[in-house]
Amino acid sequence: MVSKIRAREMVNMMCQLYPDAHCELIHANAFELTIAVLLSAQTTDKGVNKVTPNLFAKYQTPADYLAVPLSDIENDLRAIGLYKTKAKNVRQLCELLISNYGGEIPGNYDDLITLPGVGRKTANVVLSVWFGVPRIAVDTHVERISKRLKFARLKDTVLEVEHRLMYLLPEEMWSHAHHAMIFFGRYHCTAKRPKCTGCPLNAMCGYKDKEKIQQ
Repeated sequence: MVSKIRAREMVNMMCQLYPDAHCELIHANAFELTIAVLLSAQTTDKGVNKVTPNLFAKYQTPADYLAVPLSDIENDLRAIGLYKTKAKNVRQLCELLISNYGGEIPGNYDDLITLPGVGRKTANVVLSVWFGVPRIAVDTHVERISKRLKFARLKDTVLEVEHRLMYLLPEEMWSHAHHAMIFFGRYHCTAKRPKCTGCPLNAMCGYKDKEKIQQ
């Protein structure tokens, strides 16, 4: 695995490549962001962004989601994967927000993960993007990039990847690094056809299949 110096050098290159990397999920507040990240499980941000404008126009508060039958929310989410489970989680999340948090998204990790459908990644995204708390959210892109660049081992779990990145990078880099790594994985070092030829990280990259790709 790479050293702290090499990891920071590579992440800095990604940040330079994507200086404006940001959360691409449509949202106007913490509540909408939490719903959007919840919906993004096993679904692309692009797919989520196709349904949320209509969703957020219809339901602006937790009470709005509880004022309609569950089937209505399911229909609103039908275009994305696991829509029935996600609709149920959204309803339960809204119930818990009203009963436990005054209808507001809590700004700390321990409370966030009590919300239905909100796991570690979602909580980290909400804390980082909305509340400005330094966090690294490990999605499929961050995990793939971390393992290709030898930041983490191939066998590492998502949690182990997160801890490894927190060890390698200074805290002030965490939030920007996680967005830059997502953009790098989404638009450059893609899952099936990474752009290895001409990649600024090529000389330092430990991806075992890059030679095949460049042939």
